[in-house]
Amino acid sequence: MTSPRTPPLPFIPRTTFTEHIFYAVDQYLALPETTVGRYAYVYDVGVNGSALSLCQQYYKRGRIDPANDTFNIDPHIITDCIGVTPMAVPPVQLANSYKNFTVKFHKFINITIDFQLKAINLQTIINSEIPDCYTFYITIVMDNRAHSGKVKIRLESRATIKECKDPSVSGQAQNYTRVTFDVAVALVCLLSLVLCGRSILRGIVLQQEYVDFFKENLDRKVSWADRFEFINGWYILLIISDILTITGSIIKIGIESKNMSSYDLCGILLGTSTLLVWVGVIRYLTFFQKYNILIVTLRAAFPNVIRFCCCVAVIYLGYCFCGWIVLGPYHVKFRSLSMVSECLFSLINGDDMFVTFSGLQESSTLVWLFSQVYLYTFISLFIYMVLSLFIALITGAYETIKQQTQEPIHITDLHAFIAECTDAPSSGKFRAMETSPCSFFCCCDRTTTYEDVLLVN
Repeated sequence: MTSPRTPPLPFIPRTTFTEHIFYAVDQYLALPETTVGRYAYVYDVGVNGSALSLCQQYYKRGRIDPANDTFNIDPHIITDCIGVTPMAVPPVQLANSYKNFTVKFHKFINITIDFQLKAINLQTIINSEIPDCYTFYITIVMDNRAHSGKVKIRLESRATIKECKDPSVSGQAQNYTRVTFDVAVALVCLLSLVLCGRSILRGIVLQQEYVDFFKENLDRKVSWADRFEFINGWYILLIISDILTITGSIIKIGIESKNMSSYDLCGILLGTSTLLVWVGVIRYLTFFQKYNILIVTLRAAFPNVIRFCCCVAVIYLGYCFCGWIVLGPYHVKFRSLSMVSECLFSLINGDDMFVTFSGLQESSTLVWLFSQVYLYTFISLFIYMVLSLFIALITGAYETIKQQTQEPIHITDLHAFIAECTDAPSSGKFRAMETSPCSFFCCCDRTTTYEDVLLVN
């Protein structure tokens, strides 16, 4: 069956369309003899306790007369269904009873074929795991809402997983190694989350003390750049990564224990957390000046890049909506707004240019001329101007960083304030006169010490 993005079924005779429907049902009934794997029917899920439901939705009354340009439609929708139940040795008349299904071609909206299948995945036995039992929910939809003579056909399917009943695998014992590893990973990430959160909290508290000191003693305001010096962005990255890893590990444990089947969500969480962890590795390269050039350049260019992208996004959305509205009926790549965006983004990267130009239906000279102007202006604007300016922003930031390394370093108010303290750590002036118990997670409630007095003075 075709996906929603493939062209609809072309103009075909009514008998051929009906044969498509019966062919799908025939293949369903012949599953035990035609499939390599082992599948089982699910009974009592269709109409009247059947295994398969063949349904048709149509208007209550519909009469269309193109010759006289008249029509008479009652918009109330009626649904008719028949059930098909596979049998071990079905009678001929019962096996072919669904072929009495009559399609009301002049007024039908859609035809659906719904059924369920069960299967067991034995692949997990290799890893000393209990096999998974799946239930597949399958729907074949033949969409005729447009009544244009072309019918869109799509296949919808989803699967659920559950623990098999009375599993028996000879010579195999259930292995909890993966579950133990997942629990260990979740605990380590939880510890990392607590420690990073503690560091962020202490940084915020110290920032507030610094701001209050400047306001009360020096009557000066602290800039936002100095405020953010107290907050480590890498810790925020680690916190997000830890949250995603903990959530993904919990879902993974549920999947391995056959209580959940959220494979997509689990993969997204764990995949994103892995990406953030590897990005966090760059932090250790920042301690080397020559390896730090990427982070420093991106940090310097980021504000200008964001402003530039906001302006470009407005123009890009304008082209998207324009192409969707004008070229949508004439070009398969402009049928939906998401497809238009994907097509234009591929054009920016130089992909499928000739196919996009040649794919337009030349049914209207005006539309064809508009499409040429539309595509040529978009490609010229975004490839020769937008991309060049984008690269120039990054290059300019890089040149600025190179120039700054040869000039005296600009000292901020925060670093100047810290530099006023010339006492060495071994001088003994930072030793506390009195201490209080400090917990592992927070040191916010400590009493006033001699080092605090020295810092203020």
